[in-house]
Amino acid sequence: MPDLQIIGGPASNYVWMVRIACAEKRVPYTLVPVMPHTPDVDAIHPLGKIPVMRYGDVTLAESRAICFYLERTFDGPPLVPPDPIKAAQVEQWISLVNTSIDPVWIRQYVGAGYIFPGTPDKSPNRAAIDAALPKMEQQFPVMNEAVKSGFFVGTSFTLADINFLPMLYYVNRFPEGAALVSKHRNLKAFLDRHIARKSVQETMPQTQAGSAGTKPVESAPAQSGQPENAEG
Repeated sequence: MPDLQIIGGPASNYVWMVRIACAEKRVPYTLVPVMPHTPDVDAIHPLGKIPVMRYGDVTLAESRAICFYLERTFDGPPLVPPDPIKAAQVEQWISLVNTSIDPVWIRQYVGAGYIFPGTPDKSPNRAAIDAALPKMEQQFPVMNEAVKSGFFVGTSFTLADINFLPMLYYVNRFPEGAALVSKHRNLKAFLDRHIARKSVQETMPQTQAGSAGTKPVESAPAQSGQPENAEG
């Protein structure tokens, strides 16, 4: 059997998503922790974003495509319900989160505000943070309502939950985001419940933003991490 490689910096929320999916389905893999726009990534993703995947002759880019390939290729607990309506709802929430939540919470607030602030002394970029907060204040109630049952869809942990969880985790690491999480009981309960899952704890990133290495390593438990900048 060929070796499944998940390629990309482990601190990326989308790399983390793919690793959680692998862990949930008990699919063995090797993590190749490289930055965006490096040769291993550019060979697969036309825009040089992470994560990418290599499995024998199969190469894929984009976390959503990788996760749905894993779901349809490997045995293990299903991450997409068999019911067509619920399956479509999983797709719906992944799309909504990736197009509306990630650009604000991760790219603008966490990324431009704190991780890649572009300030001379590397201090937080208050302009980016303050621009993101009004949007976040509108979005948090929507997401709070979406997870009121503990899951996005049905009563099981699906790719919709896996996609969103790393974003919520990272937002909660910074003061304004943590304050918003604490005000929204369902989101706080969602985070507390699912961050404790074995699959999440085993794959929690060890590296900080911008520190992805070049030596392949197996997935391992860790304590902290921040998202990379170019991912999909």
